[in-house]
Amino acid sequence: MKGIILCAGRGTRLKPITDSIPKTLLPIANKTILDRCIDQLFDVGIHEIAVVINPSQHQIVEHLQQHPSQKNISILYQEKALGILHAMFQAQSFIGKDDFVMLLGDNVFSGSLLPLIQSFHGNQGAIYLSKVKNPQEYGIAEVKENQIISLEEKPKSPKSNLAVIGVYVFHSTIFETQKVIGLSPRGEYEITDAIQWLINQGYPVAFTITDEWFMDVGTPERWLLSNLKLLEMELGTKINVSDGTWIENCTLIGPVIIGEKCRLTNTIIGPYVSIQDGSELYNCVIENSIVGNNVNLREETIHHSIFVYNNRFEVRHGGRHND
Repeated sequence: MKGIILCAGRGTRLKPITDSIPKTLLPIANKTILDRCIDQLFDVGIHEIAVVINPSQHQIVEHLQQHPSQKNISILYQEKALGILHAMFQAQSFIGKDDFVMLLGDNVFSGSLLPLIQSFHGNQGAIYLSKVKNPQEYGIAEVKENQIISLEEKPKSPKSNLAVIGVYVFHSTIFETQKVIGLSPRGEYEITDAIQWLINQGYPVAFTITDEWFMDVGTPERWLLSNLKLLEMELGTKINVSDGTWIENCTLIGPVIIGEKCRLTNTIIGPYVSIQDGSELYNCVIENSIVGNNVNLREETIHHSIFVYNNRFEVRHGGRHND
């Protein structure tokens, strides 16, 4: 079994941050979304992985070239932004006749892939579903017994509250849809249309309902919420300080994670704060926030805020700026 991670999205709702860095490289609890996807695949024994990007995402190429398992990771390109299914089609030669797991590189999912892979056996596809309160905002599955019988993208009158969360397992048969699926009204090739084609052809598509946490990290608010949730799940109330970091006269309230070679002085940090490598903070109060690499902050009181990439971009949701 192989793995595909789709990362070619433009991240328009996170501009101007994503003008400088692809969404899949955004840090959540000091680990990029892409690295979290790779780890999930490795955890279930999948070591042949393709990452699909758009031609402008040279930072992803550079990031993967530094990955410890770079020899196991192929880079493929989606030249035009024509949807998830179109991005998947770019991996057809890589997949060949193998089964594969497909992840969306801008989604965070806290669970294991193993239950879904187990439900896939004997089927042509398997999809993680989750019960949601707002089904009109998702692709929604109608199910019967152990099979999906229909899918509908953002329905006005949902047939269930079971949302497709962007974690899939497929047999290579799914690539046959390249010949039969056309553009949707919004100008994309829809993965839901391809799955529905499988169902209509009599190919069984299984599902697993999960109560694990998931999030499309598509806005600053969702990015912050993802950071909070993953810090809470991974650290509880612990404090994680990396090598080479200097802390003087500070109060740390977990969960907090601090990267390498940071310097914190006269500062209160936490709860729910992640700070990446090389950042310096002096006389600050920071809560529920993300501080990126090499950020320098002085005399700041910050709540629900994001500072990234040497303070070039700043997205605020509270607090004050004292410069």
